[in-house]
Amino acid sequence: MSLYLYNTLTRKKTEFKPLTKGKVGLYTCGPTVYAPAHIGNLRTYIFEDVLKRTLLFNDFKVKHVMNITDVGHLTSDADDGEDKMEKGSRTSGQTVWQLAEQYTNLFKQNLKDLNILEPTIWCQATDHIKEQIQLIKQLEDKGFTYKTSDGLYYDTSKFSHYHELARLNLSGQKQGTRLVINKEKKNPTDFALWKFSSQKQQRQMEWPSPWGVGFPGWHIECSAMSMKYLGKTFDIHCGGIDHIPVHHTNEIAQSQAATNKPPANWWLHGEFLVINEQRMGKSEGNLLTLTTLIERNISPLAYRYFTYSAHYRSQLNLSFTALESAQKTLNNLQAKVAMLKGKPAVGCAEFEKKFQEAVNDDLNMPQALAIVWQMLKSDLPDKAKRKSINLFDTILGLGLKDIETISIPKQIDKLIAERETARQQKNWPRADDLREVIKNQGFYLEDTEAGPVVKLNK
Repeated sequence: MSLYLYNTLTRKKTEFKPLTKGKVGLYTCGPTVYAPAHIGNLRTYIFEDVLKRTLLFNDFKVKHVMNITDVGHLTSDADDGEDKMEKGSRTSGQTVWQLAEQYTNLFKQNLKDLNILEPTIWCQATDHIKEQIQLIKQLEDKGFTYKTSDGLYYDTSKFSHYHELARLNLSGQKQGTRLVINKEKKNPTDFALWKFSSQKQQRQMEWPSPWGVGFPGWHIECSAMSMKYLGKTFDIHCGGIDHIPVHHTNEIAQSQAATNKPPANWWLHGEFLVINEQRMGKSEGNLLTLTTLIERNISPLAYRYFTYSAHYRSQLNLSFTALESAQKTLNNLQAKVAMLKGKPAVGCAEFEKKFQEAVNDDLNMPQALAIVWQMLKSDLPDKAKRKSINLFDTILGLGLKDIETISIPKQIDKLIAERETARQQKNWPRADDLREVIKNQGFYLEDTEAGPVVKLNK
């Protein structure tokens, strides 16, 4: 079955075909580790995990690389402001190295809590300074750079394809509509490859280079590390939609200028998580972390389930009412799976085909979830349902395949059947009485759209 993905570069959904048959090179932009990742960030990592799981589901071998940005990301995309790591260090009283370690570990724990598969390779920017300097030298040798008082910059006017990913209107950009104007820049869209350390204050992270002591610009790390681990051109590059106009546009410019080849054939981007129509972000002051959700009795997997309520390319509006509903629905799903009796046998072929068609249609998770519930409501045997649920969970990542079956005595099954008959006959007093009888024997009955769910009394 063919896999179709939407490519931001072409603005089209087409059949995915890797450079090498059966193998996929995947690069996903990782966090800047100066603070906790918020759940808007984590929505992107969940979408990328679904992509990876779908590739594996389709029998591709995936080499997945994710960067950790621990230097060079300034508070402004215009290459000015303070390094976010240095600012975080001053605020927290920790060294930048301690800060990076703390939030890298927290990010990895977030991924584990969300059941996100780890990348094949983690790569930190500070571990690849040599590779970044080498790449900058290549660009300098080809005439793509110029020096200012604060760093070495990339001249975007020399790269004719600069506008393509974001569909930028460069004549408009030259009027200063996109970035803060730096008078030393030749073009407003030019960006820093290497920034010089200030003479007034020594940085905690700085290195010697052919241009002076300093540190790499934000964008160069991803080009250098993706090339090192995936080659000059690889299959898929992912990130949030906010990366399109600056970070990924600049990656393409510097990588392609250096190698004369496109860095990636496919570019996939996840949309924003929004609150009251405003994107979630640190600068917006409305961020929520996974810890915040846990404190509100929303499990990480319930948040993962919640993200499936919208396509990854659609904005998703957040409310605690919606999150609480997702938690309740996930609880019911888990309980329903726990009721499936018998060892997994041959699966539900028709539903498995529909499920794969949904995920292979540009990761259509709302449709995939609908198919899961349709199957559970069907009259197919429990053993077949359990087999298919285990298969579906390789993409859903909700831990369903690890749920143990609840052993329900025959007398309880009989009482549940009697209660369902009473409900169909609208004999509500009889149905309530039977619920109490079932509860007194150690089982709690919850009515859902997919039918009654049995849970063990706590």
